[in-house]
Amino acid sequence: MLTELRIENFAIIDSLELNFLPGLVTFTGETGAGKSIIIDAVEQLLGSRADATMIRSGADRALIDAVFKLSAINKDSIQSILEREDLAEKSDFLTLGREIRLEGRSVARINGRNVNVSLLRKIGELLVDLHGQSEHLSLLRVKEHLNLLDRFSGDQESLINYANNYHELLSIRRELDNLRLAESEAARQLDILNYQINEIEAANLQPDEYEDLIAERNRLANAESLSSAAQRALNKLEDGTPETSSIIDMLGEVIDDVNQIAHHDNSRGSFSTKFEEVFSNLTDLSRELRVYSDEIEFNPQRLDQVEERLDLIASLRRKYGQSIEEILEYLDKAAGEKDTISHAGERIRELVILEEELLAKLAESGEALSKIRHQAAEKLEKGIEDELIELNMDGSKFKVDFRMLPDSDGVKLQDGRKVAFDADGLEKVEFLIAPNPGEGLKPLIKIASGGETSRLMLALKNVLAKADDIPTLIFDEIDQGIGGRVGTIVGKKLWHLARHHQVLCVTHLPQLAAFGEQHLQVTKSIHDGRTVTSVAVLEGESRLPELAQMLGEMSEGTLHSARDMLDTASELTKTNHGRAEN
Repeated sequence: MLTELRIENFAIIDSLELNFLPGLVTFTGETGAGKSIIIDAVEQLLGSRADATMIRSGADRALIDAVFKLSAINKDSIQSILEREDLAEKSDFLTLGREIRLEGRSVARINGRNVNVSLLRKIGELLVDLHGQSEHLSLLRVKEHLNLLDRFSGDQESLINYANNYHELLSIRRELDNLRLAESEAARQLDILNYQINEIEAANLQPDEYEDLIAERNRLANAESLSSAAQRALNKLEDGTPETSSIIDMLGEVIDDVNQIAHHDNSRGSFSTKFEEVFSNLTDLSRELRVYSDEIEFNPQRLDQVEERLDLIASLRRKYGQSIEEILEYLDKAAGEKDTISHAGERIRELVILEEELLAKLAESGEALSKIRHQAAEKLEKGIEDELIELNMDGSKFKVDFRMLPDSDGVKLQDGRKVAFDADGLEKVEFLIAPNPGEGLKPLIKIASGGETSRLMLALKNVLAKADDIPTLIFDEIDQGIGGRVGTIVGKKLWHLARHHQVLCVTHLPQLAAFGEQHLQVTKSIHDGRTVTSVAVLEGESRLPELAQMLGEMSEGTLHSARDMLDTASELTKTNHGRAEN
């Protein structure tokens, strides 16, 4: 629901800040005071085409900001959009803003961040139905009619059953399309897969082979260098030179000296043991080095074999993966694709049977859904026509138009026809209206504007109150062309509508205004030679003068009539003072 509205430098509004309550909010005031200008500002806020002529004279920009409390009805759908746009906040409140600049540009904001106007409009359509120039009225969007009818019917089980069959059919058809495409290219694809599989299998790759081959190549390529280094080390360890004893011989002499130390100094007896261990380890290492030297292989033929094997692996890596593991994974995948193609014909035959079965199930669930919709449509038509009679629109006709489109590839109905289908069902739905007797039924979008349209929308909204998930409804000039008796009826219907929505209504009828749970009086005055609009909240006895002046010149009689209107409104609504959260 709309909780706050701030307007600056818009038409005759200098600065205005309004706080709104749930339920029915009525705006009253003399013609030209600025009631409809407030509604125009809301239209701009919701993404209507920016109008620089609405900027207050002498100002370079107009600012409009609003705070909405998100309702449980549509919070998830709004938050999902905000999350996609990185605009979501952990709050039950949402702010919208519009800045209109004199040079013609405008700036749109959601939660304080700049956005494009189309996103502002998209969010706005989920928050407010504004019946002024009908720009934001959801009932005029044909795509919403089927959804409203389904919600009015209250039968979600049939809708879910149809949707499940539909999505299962789509899944089957996607698989069929893929298999048929694969089948049409089967011969060529099989040749490619067979070549790839044979090439990889012929290589007989081992998981750790690549690293082992790299190490072996390094040894073979450096055999001469490795042998020379090993021999030099052995010479130093074991042979020595004519001038210098070997390291092992010199270590033996060291051990003799240490033994003498230990013999004469018992505190150093461990020296002998430690040096003996060093001598033993060095002798073992010398033997290992000799064995290594003897194993060093000068084998150019083996080096060529290793190089060829590495070249083969490099070629496979370029084609099938960066490692042997990836190449082997590719082999498994290719084998699976080969198996799929080889058995495609069999699978296609299975899927064709499943497709026929699902088409039959879809036709059955679609016709069941259509039957429920037609039954709901009859109730909706009667309910709206009854509402229109009460609103002094006797003879008006309302019709839910169903259209099925023939389609040779569609589902087959019980009467033998084949019709198109989509995710929503087997038919297209549109609301039609004939507001005056003798006129043909026409789409809602084509009906005349003004109070007649407002009353029609009120009738629709009343009947669809629980099905409609737009939390805030705004009616401007809903009382155009109606009298006091009908005004009381309209007021009562607006009040009942406000049990499920927040309703804002601009009115000139005191009978209607008397039903307002929040009464806002709009006035204009002259300050420093400028016209300024202001708004006052009327409560209790302060409502009487305003309602009396709406009847004519204020007198004892009009004040008495005003009190009677408030009493009548209270009496008509006292049996139901509950209010749905908006």
